[in-house]
Formats: sequence, structure tokens, C-alpha cells
Amino acid sequence: MTHTAEITRDIAVSAVTRYLEAIARASSSAEIAALYADGATLEDPVGSDPVRGRDAIAEFFGPLTQARRETELLGFRHSGSAAAFHFRVRTYTPDGVVEIEPFDVMTFTAEGLITSAKAYWSPDDVRIV
Repeated sequence: MTHTAEITRDIAVSAVTRYLEAIARASSSAEIAALYADGATLEDPVGSDPVRGRDAIAEFFGPLTQARRETELLGFRHSGSAAAFHFRVRTYTPDGVVEIEPFDVMTFTAEGLITSAKAYWSPDDVRIV
């Protein structure tokens, strides 16, 4: 998918904020997938097979919506039609709280829909707190 023209910082911040809120509060994976443009790609983590399209992205996020979650934005950068951001996700499971702090890089449409997402993390980054 080609990248779109430059977007404003406000659009990028808003898109990232909506994404983190959906990760924390969505009751269905379709709510998260709705933030993605048609034909969007997701590589989570980078190096895994990319997930393509809203339906596949919704399926990918399905397990996430089964547990209570919290997110926190730790750092943000914007350039052109993209944003890079560092955030924390806490997922509450019967075995404890699983915490990870990935770095994501996303590109967006002019309307702030995600056209591509790459999540940088590895199993070594996952902690039970």
C-alpha cells in the first residue's frame, strides 16, 4: 500500500490516541479493525507474517478483547503521513498482569485511518508484573 500525503500532527496524535483507547476499551475486535483503512497491513511483531485487510486485522485482535486492558502513551513522534510511538499495554489475566512496551510505527490516510502498522517487540519484552 502506498503512503498518503503528509498529515498534520493533530491528525496523527488523534489517530494514535483512538488506537490506544480502542486497545484498552474495545469490546470487540471489529472496533479496533475499524480504525484501519481498507487494505491496511499489520505486522505484529515485525518479522511475523503481515496481516492484510480489516477482517484479518479483526481476527488478529480477537483474543485481546477477552481480557481487561490498560494502555499508556510513553512517547510520540510524527513525520509526514506516519507516527512512531512507544506505549505500555497491561493485560489482566488469571496468571497475573502481562505488560509490554512496544514501539509502533504507523502510516495514515488524510482522515487518520491506519494504512500500515508495524509493532516492534519480542517475547523477551513481555513481563508478568
